[in-house]
Amino acid sequence: MRDNVGLFLSKRAMLSPTLEAFVAPELGLRLNYAQLDRRCNRTADLLVRSGVRAGDRVALLLMNGVEFVESFFAIAKLGAIVVPLNWRLAPDELAFILGDSGAATLIFGAEFAAVAADLYGRGRDATDVKRWIQAGGAETAPFAESYAELHLASGEAPPPIGGGDNDELYIMYTSGTTGLPKGAVHTHTSVIAACQTINATEDVRYRDVYMVAVPLFHVAALTPFTANVYRGSTSVVLQIFEPQRAWQIIEQEKVNCMIAVPAMLNFMQQAPNFRTVDHSSLRWVMSGAAPVPVSLIETYTAKGIEIHQVYGLTESCGPACLTSPEDAVRKAGSTGKAFFHTDVRVVHVTGDDVAPGEVGEVLVRGRHLMKGYWKRPRDTADAIRDGWLYTGDLATVDDEGFVYIQDRKKDMIISGGENIYPAEIENVLLQHPDVLDVAVIGQSSAAWGESPVAIVVAARAVDAADIIGFTDGKLARYKQPRSFHFVDEIPRNASGKILKRLLRERFPGPASE
Repeated sequence: MRDNVGLFLSKRAMLSPTLEAFVAPELGLRLNYAQLDRRCNRTADLLVRSGVRAGDRVALLLMNGVEFVESFFAIAKLGAIVVPLNWRLAPDELAFILGDSGAATLIFGAEFAAVAADLYGRGRDATDVKRWIQAGGAETAPFAESYAELHLASGEAPPPIGGGDNDELYIMYTSGTTGLPKGAVHTHTSVIAACQTINATEDVRYRDVYMVAVPLFHVAALTPFTANVYRGSTSVVLQIFEPQRAWQIIEQEKVNCMIAVPAMLNFMQQAPNFRTVDHSSLRWVMSGAAPVPVSLIETYTAKGIEIHQVYGLTESCGPACLTSPEDAVRKAGSTGKAFFHTDVRVVHVTGDDVAPGEVGEVLVRGRHLMKGYWKRPRDTADAIRDGWLYTGDLATVDDEGFVYIQDRKKDMIISGGENIYPAEIENVLLQHPDVLDVAVIGQSSAAWGESPVAIVVAARAVDAADIIGFTDGKLARYKQPRSFHFVDEIPRNASGKILKRLLRERFPGPASE
């Protein structure tokens, strides 16, 4: 039989039927693997009766919940293709993704009924969606069918398996931080390979309780959830992240490990119950999407919680580099070494490996790389060359082979001929006691070409001169921000990455000299 990710759930249900698989604390819903697999089969049946066949694209506009999980595995079993939608996007952006992917079925949550109505009203000129299925809500939109009713009327018999191996499993659109998103295509093979390299590298154990606090439409959540099924762990899935509530759930569910972006860890350390909650079950937190400030690692280490910095991409199905438990503190600030079944290089523009301390581009290789970008062969050829994914990320490597992510190539600031990496400045500024969040961008400068500018979320009224003084001795003068802008919130995408394109539009410069 061909390898099929949907059968992961069936196999785990056969091996560990009573093991808890899925917990939704906000809803009080708890399902073991046998129950989750039966629900998945019902979803597969309703999709078949709705006309879904192998190769069809099915879009999911759903918040974290059981409908998302069972739809993902059901679509996988059928050999159809999942298109997870970022529900933070505007209708125009969603319409582009639906049109680009050619999705003919959309399953949407009641929370997004107005957005779905907008998309439906645009007609077939905007999207190819013919079947609209609404999950939840007291009333179902007039143009849609009720997921709950269809689910209840469906059977629990295992569906015919319609695909596997190198067949497309999902199209996950990149964050679009620089322009129109591209759909990264992953196959059953690449997702299975990602699970294998994760479980060979991470300290995740059978019966572990793993908290998923980021949206499942993102690879940072979907891949760990799938790997949890493969490993036999329990996934506690949060619909909405709220820092104080997250600590309460960690205590109540005896969470052993979790994934959170640095901004979430920052908010969690500011929660009122940060110092009082019982977190004794929590061994480690994996954090990525941006370099984790060393000060944040030290704060959690002092509480006995290891921060494992991870580096990955949508195009690599998640895994690239990870710090091990043994090196989490000793190599604080590093994103570690390549995952077990993964190769990573840092190279010059010549293609030669950099020497320790030199900056180069990160390349990733492994069976878990994407098949390519959906309908974009030129972009695919540019991104994957000779089996290596050219990430566009900049990093250094130390003399032990540990990788230190510096920044995105496109975010690098060149000031007076010097390369400045915003992440380095952000890391220092976040150590200031009154700086809650920060982003650094480059603005044009008549004198220097570009100069760094800081956008800051502050805990109280704070003087820019005070922050500049704080950086003395920590940053070279040419790296110190030339000006500061104070805001209530730093714009981020769903994966926690700062939307610097929006900041550049809001603060176009030129920089103060």
